[in-house]
Amino acid sequence: MFARIDHVGLVAHTIDEARAILGDKLGLVIDKDRSRWPEGSYFAPEQTHNFFFQVGEGETVVEVLIPTAGATSGTARYLAKRGPGLHHICYACIDVHEEAERLRAEGLEEIALPRAQDGRRTVAFFHPRSMNGVLTELVPVRDRPAVAAGRQAGSRRQSSP
Repeated sequence: MFARIDHVGLVAHTIDEARAILGDKLGLVIDKDRSRWPEGSYFAPEQTHNFFFQVGEGETVVEVLIPTAGATSGTARYLAKRGPGLHHICYACIDVHEEAERLRAEGLEEIALPRAQDGRRTVAFFHPRSMNGVLTELVPVRDRPAVAAGRQAGSRRQSSP
């Protein structure tokens, strides 16, 4: 079962390019800890530095993928072909493996990824050609401590550069 939209993934040439819209114009706040600011959280399989922008006080974030110079990954090819913009949508699931099996049974095309030792999926991707043109990711539901703490304290997160 889907619990919520976990994040929307965007691709950009640089973090400054993304910040000009997401931060400066929309007022979204970079989660500097999760983003490992200022370098970005490096994701080796896709050769990207990833940055996370908090959307309001909720649990949804915008993930920005910045391919490294000379990257040959799918993300880098996507950016070279289509330019900056929407890359994928990600749903948080109660059980990723079970949900992926359900989607496969519905005829959707899963992208093969390594699995845990027990054979279960910890993350799953479905090909855009079977998802009306949108790369779709499934991840487990995870609580974001900073969001939960902010809700408990009744505080509102402040924008930062």
